[in-house]
Order: sequence, then C-alpha cells, then structure tokens
Amino acid sequence: MQLQQLRYFTAVAETRHFTRAARREHVSQPSLSQQIRALERDLGAELFHRARGHISLTDAGAALLPLARRILADTETARREVQEVAQLRRGRVRLGAPPSLCASLVPDVLREFRDRYPGIELLVHEDGSQDLVRALASGELDLALVITPLTGQAPALATEELSREELVVISPPVEAPPVEGERPLPAGPIAIEELRDRPLVMFRHGYDLRELTLAACQAAGFDPRFGVAGGEMDAVLSFVRAGLGIAVVPRTVAERSGLRTTRFVPPGLNRTISLAHRGDVSPPRAARELRRIILTHSGDLL
Repeated sequence: MQLQQLRYFTAVAETRHFTRAARREHVSQPSLSQQIRALERDLGAELFHRARGHISLTDAGAALLPLARRILADTETARREVQEVAQLRRGRVRLGAPPSLCASLVPDVLREFRDRYPGIELLVHEDGSQDLVRALASGELDLALVITPLTGQAPALATEELSREELVVISPPVEAPPVEGERPLPAGPIAIEELRDRPLVMFRHGYDLRELTLAACQAAGFDPRFGVAGGEMDAVLSFVRAGLGIAVVPRTVAERSGLRTTRFVPPGLNRTISLAHRGDVSPPRAARELRRIILTHSGDLL
C-alpha cells in the first residue's frame, strides 16, 4: 500500500468519478485506474462498484476511506512538522558558555537569534570550560563557547577560534580601606610576579580562569596563595569587593565590576575563546544558524 494509491483512492471516493479524480490529482486517468486496481489487489478486495456513469464505495471501500484520510492527514502533519524545524520555525538549540561570556557576548547573540527565529527554544548552560566539554561529549549541548587549548582528556571536538581576550587583576576600589597587613598593588601595569604572596580569590575547579592563573604563576616560579577558593564569577567579584583578596578575570568583566583594574605588562595574560561542537555529529540547522550569529558577534570580545 502506497501513499499515492491512498490519495488516488480518496480522490475517486470524494468525486465519485475516475476522470475528475485524475484531473484533481494531475495524473492521467489510465494511470489512476491502474493504481486503484493495484491497491485492490494488495488488499484483496474491490473498493468501488463500477457501473456506467456511477461509481460507489463497496463495504471494503467505505471501511478504508476514514483510515486513508487519517493516514494522509498524519502524513501532511509530519511533513509540516519537519519543514517547520528545517525552516527554523520550531525546535531548540542548546548553548554552553562560561559565566564571563554569559554576561558579555551571549546576551547580544541570543537577542539577535530570538528576533530572527522566535519559535526556536533557547537553552543556555553556564559552566566552566572543562564541564562544558563534558556536556558536549555526552550530547547535552549543541554548541559551547570554551577556552582553548582544551586541558585534560578532551573528546573529539571541532573548534574554531573566535578571539583572544585580555585578562587583568581586580582588587578592591581605591576608596576602600586597605586590608591590614596587605600591600596595595602598584598603580601601573604589573608583572605576574606581583601576585606572589598576595591572597588570591580563586575560582572553583573546572574553570579555565583557575587553570590559567595557576599556570601563569607557576611559570613565573611560584605557587599562588589562596585567600578564598571555590567560587563562581559573581562570588569571586563579591569576595574581592569585600577585601578578601585579588583575582584574575577577563577585562570585559572587570570593566563592569566597579572594582579597581590593573593590567599586566606586555605581552600580558590572555585566553583564547573558541566555539566548539562534537566532531562526529553535524549540529542541527538551528545550532548552525546560532553559530553564524556568534561568529558575527565575536569581534565584540576584542
């Protein structure tokens, strides 16, 4: 039984005429009749009483008609559903990003995507790069903004570099009273060595900023001293504001924090932001369109 045969059968049942049915279906009358006979052979029953100038349904045809209409309607519904997804009218896309990018790049990207495709559901997962990589590998995300090169045991991901982001040191505002026993940071750009023996507010495990800061300090010949460790971005900013230590954060975050910002001497400390997805699976069309919008906005990070 074929869908085309069911369409022809329904057309004959509704028009009660083979020639008019063929005209409605844009097919020759002999071809339509041949398909109806093939359907009857397949079902083992005649579907129409054929009399000169009069066509009527047999009992078998009357039983088949509502079922044929339902099958054809379900087929049309399935076609529309698939087209809506393919044409970005429905569906969802899942994006992961570190907290700093959720506060800077991601809002503008999501606003443009929502304006263009209001029917697509947007799901955002905020986490550190290592956790985002695991979420990509397990299929929980379609795309993720991550920091490269990836550390540890990374799965097979396809990545494309978006930009390099400057990292700076934040400390309590100038007007804040100095912390007893702690020397203030110099006014100008500083070397990594200036972090030696100063209390650092450190991100929790899984955050690339933690790994970058530790690696930079160790490359300079020392292990940093933690004042507080284990926070998320908002908590780190609050701890610095409370005078519990200093922290290394992206410059875009520092500029909005209201905290004192100190840059590193050239070449400075930077991180590379990349867009990643699983290398063995092509992202859905909605995710590919979100990728295109992210690429147009990546210059905002410079």
